[in-house]
Amino acid sequence: MSKVSLKVLTDEDVRRIHEASMKLLEEVGIEVEYEPAVRILQEAGLKADGRRVFFDPAYVQKKVAEAPHDFTLYARDPRHNVHIGGDDVAFVPGYGAPFMIEAGGTRRLATWDDYLNLLKMAHACEEMDLSGGMLVEPNDLDDHTRYLDVLYAHIRYSTKVLMGSSYGASGARDTVELLAPVFGGKEMLQEKPVVISLINTISPLKLDARQTGALMEYARWKQAVVIAALVMAGSTGPATLAGVLAVQNAEVLAGITLAQTVNPGTPVVYGSASSITDMRTGCVSIANAESALLNAATAQLARFYGVPCRAGGGLTDSKAVDGQAGYESCLMLMSPIASGVNFILHTAGILQYWLCMSYEKFVMDAEIAGMLRRYKRSIDVNDNSLALDVIKHVGPGGHFLTQMHTKQNHKTEMRKPMLSDRQSFEGWAKDRLTTEARATVLWKKLLDSYQDPGLDERLQKQLQTYVESRKKEIVK
Repeated sequence: MSKVSLKVLTDEDVRRIHEASMKLLEEVGIEVEYEPAVRILQEAGLKADGRRVFFDPAYVQKKVAEAPHDFTLYARDPRHNVHIGGDDVAFVPGYGAPFMIEAGGTRRLATWDDYLNLLKMAHACEEMDLSGGMLVEPNDLDDHTRYLDVLYAHIRYSTKVLMGSSYGASGARDTVELLAPVFGGKEMLQEKPVVISLINTISPLKLDARQTGALMEYARWKQAVVIAALVMAGSTGPATLAGVLAVQNAEVLAGITLAQTVNPGTPVVYGSASSITDMRTGCVSIANAESALLNAATAQLARFYGVPCRAGGGLTDSKAVDGQAGYESCLMLMSPIASGVNFILHTAGILQYWLCMSYEKFVMDAEIAGMLRRYKRSIDVNDNSLALDVIKHVGPGGHFLTQMHTKQNHKTEMRKPMLSDRQSFEGWAKDRLTTEARATVLWKKLLDSYQDPGLDERLQKQLQTYVESRKKEIVK
């Protein structure tokens, strides 16, 4: 376990939440809207009343135990392979926002140009481990087929691992069909996961048809899935955090059980986006102390079941790249890092509770992520780092600026910021740039630094032909 490990639940608390979730699964059940899922669970011996499936606790625990404790996601460029689990963390950009917020606070609909910019920034940004999924919803593309354009773009313009479509079983199949020729055929996909996809439950206690269809299709090919609940305390779940965790846990365990029933050994990530409802406005709030506690508790529950965990992100309720965006995003990234979360979706770019992305916020969050990655690395204590010889050499009242030990160690020991200002007041006062203004300069530099990784022309044509043929089928 990491030196950095926050616990907010006792072992007894975890046990009681587990037992409460098992009672919900057995006595209340899960509404499963996808008939093939109901059927396969019934064939496995579970009881169902229409679409309400009742999960036997012994069966749930047996199937959850079949999920891998950790796994590797394989990228087109092996240098970008990502290990999920253990003490590792993967940072992933924001996901699914329909709007962009420009510097100064103007909100507008996201476009395909925005999508490509964010994709290239994610590829170029060292702090992003995956290229992401639906980075924004490009409103100038057909909403029935744009997921196909998105999938092709991730394959074409990045060699990092991508997130697949969860647009039902057909979206998952399209993801597999497009990735198979890139990685040597479908048989190769069975041997190693090359994509990870977000499967959301519907709180309280429901698996919808579209997401469940995608889950089952990915499981057939042993591709990784994040099964995530979004329970909002006070509206879609109890007002108490323990009650939220009981509902969340039941939903996620039901999804993991289904995935392992379809194909034992399918890589899964225990996911949470659970938060609270602001009882004054009725709006969801995704950045607060309660959500940070839920992140940490989620990490403990995932460890209890022996699977990797997803939670957190650079989340904020703010509508601008301002002080609120900074302190909320830092809290919502610090909590999962300190508690041992393995997969952090929405790391960079999010504003206004998942509705908006921002170029400036992207680089600000990447800065926070870099700081926290250094924090997670903790402190190495060894003969070199203790530095007794150089301390003796310098002696009382000396300095270490010119010592060879400083030259040899400062670059690896001290992270160099890419956005934060550390000048003197006089140096800063020459331009008086705010964080947002510096971020505007930085994201443009980041985009300019993007280098096209290329893709074999024959493969490009094959993938483009598939995309166009599928579009024609969908719009008929």
